[in-house]
Amino acid sequence: MKYTVPESTSLLNALTGMAPECSKTTLRSWLKDGRVTVDNIVVKLADTGVLKGQVIALGSRQRFIGGGLRIYYEDKHLVIIEKPSGLLSVSTAFEKEDTAHGLLKEYYRPNKVFVVHRLDQDTSGVMMFALSEQANDRLKEEFEQHRIQRSYTAVVEGYVTPSEGTWQSYLYEDANYFVRSTASATEGRLAITHYDVQLAARRRSLLNLRLETGRKNQIRVHCQDAGYPVAGDKKYGAQTNPIKRLCLHANLLAFTHPITKQAMRIESPFPREFKELFQ
Repeated sequence: MKYTVPESTSLLNALTGMAPECSKTTLRSWLKDGRVTVDNIVVKLADTGVLKGQVIALGSRQRFIGGGLRIYYEDKHLVIIEKPSGLLSVSTAFEKEDTAHGLLKEYYRPNKVFVVHRLDQDTSGVMMFALSEQANDRLKEEFEQHRIQRSYTAVVEGYVTPSEGTWQSYLYEDANYFVRSTASATEGRLAITHYDVQLAARRRSLLNLRLETGRKNQIRVHCQDAGYPVAGDKKYGAQTNPIKRLCLHANLLAFTHPITKQAMRIESPFPREFKELFQ
């Protein structure tokens, strides 16, 4: 269902004009579930302003496939999912099938599914795969050129100060698969993480983190280096594990569609358990 906004108003009012037979409760549920887009960008806030001529579309209800994968968006070129914590992104020497990639390959068989980026096994959140070679090639280039916006939410140990800033170092992986920072550009690859504090208490802080680069374990290492390890991250220095998982969630992917050139923005709310740690 698509609807062209006849005059500037709030998104909720525009939805009422698009579907007058539906209650406000139903319209708000569409927003909460991420089914509503404005000019191809997912919007969840009812009071968001929309302008005359903008196009509102109602997507299909989000669905789940095997392994708890939620599909946020799909077309013939790409699919965007929410990966649960604990599930590997891709196969390893020790696990071949029970991965996000493996589950999608089974779901889309006999078509191919291409890996364009990864999330750590214990990180949850939005993740994208390509479904065509053309999209795969272009998306990989976009990732390499850092033109895809990615942000994360993390609960870290300690009261973070200052309230915003940038962490930068060169990262390398040692023989024990442990990622470390170095000041030497010849020993590692440049990694840049921007952060700002959303909530803070005496013992922990809720951070929004934006990647300018995308290196393995980048956020986890930078948080440890700064003295604020991600809660639940024993590998990188955490002393606490308040919700029995790594407190790191990929909450945003924003990019230009590699084929249609439309602006895409997919958001995944961070687990409510993160915020409950501050109540």
